[in-house]
Amino acid sequence: MSQKMVIAMSGGVDSSVAAALMVRAGHECIGMTMRLWKGEEAESCSTTSCCGAESVEDARLVCEALGIPYFAINFREQFWEQVVTVFAQEYFAGRTPSPCILCNEKLKFDTLYKRALEIGASHICTGHYARILFDETSSRWHLLRGIDPKKDQSYFLFSMTQEQLSKTLFPLGGNTKEEIRALALEAGLLTAKKPESQDICFIPDGDYPAFLERHFPDLAKPGGKVRHIDGSVLGEHEGIHRVTIGQRRGLGVAFGEPLYVTAIRAEENEVWVGPKESTHAQGCLVEKMNWISREPSRGEAVALSVRIRSRSPESPATVRPLEGGRAEVLFHTPQSAITPGQAAVFYDGERVYGGGWIVSAL
Repeated sequence: MSQKMVIAMSGGVDSSVAAALMVRAGHECIGMTMRLWKGEEAESCSTTSCCGAESVEDARLVCEALGIPYFAINFREQFWEQVVTVFAQEYFAGRTPSPCILCNEKLKFDTLYKRALEIGASHICTGHYARILFDETSSRWHLLRGIDPKKDQSYFLFSMTQEQLSKTLFPLGGNTKEEIRALALEAGLLTAKKPESQDICFIPDGDYPAFLERHFPDLAKPGGKVRHIDGSVLGEHEGIHRVTIGQRRGLGVAFGEPLYVTAIRAEENEVWVGPKESTHAQGCLVEKMNWISREPSRGEAVALSVRIRSRSPESPATVRPLEGGRAEVLFHTPQSAITPGQAAVFYDGERVYGGGWIVSAL
């Protein structure tokens, strides 16, 4: 059945193929790109960045080749307030944020999603490597991993609601990246050989501290003490926004053995360090939980596998919901560098059971 849908176009090969597949399936498609960023960084954004002007032009040309309408929508103010500013606030509070998850949650599947509904679209379609399944037994929508383990992006989508899942299509989730490249070449898409996007789109040079200091000087704190876990002062750091949990290099202190960041204490403006084993913890406290498969009763123990950062493997754990939208995660084996501000995403086999934001290690 033909449906009217908005294709979220980033100017990359994945969203281009998603659009081509929907057009091929006979749907009424409209391409939309979120204009997210302006400023000096935008001028240096490479062709691999969804913030760059070249990517916007690539998205327009793909839509033109496919014969579908195209719009570039100005979301710059929302992006600055809901993603970039939060990113800065988190770093200066001693946490390590994940702006890609925020962009999905606040913009792509909220602001853009609402814009799609306003123009009468039944669905929004993106080039994410994930899958969506409706379970008639539970009457719930489920988020599943993409079948390509190297490209699976389900971790970045854990905050999607039941309504959003019901109105979203991920046509690439059942394909590998190699298959998508082949489809792009077959369709003659100009983005077929375009490189992958890397790192954070609004910081193209990857220098997070310099970006934060340049754009948010009022939030920056002066340097403070670097303490060993035994309490002794080893030196001075240059700002807590310049370090993250588990970091080894660039600490500016000399010691008889390698040291790693074990804690960032924003209120005291201190960085604590210790040997590798001191970065391990048995669990973590998670807040702002979003349950997708099922919301367990408070205190119920659920055996799941948990990923605590986008590029880390999952680890078996017992998850117990707590009051106030929180959950306790206890790993079967201690985990290294559990980092406040990162997402903890829970899996039950192929399905994303739920997830939330790490508050602290336990």
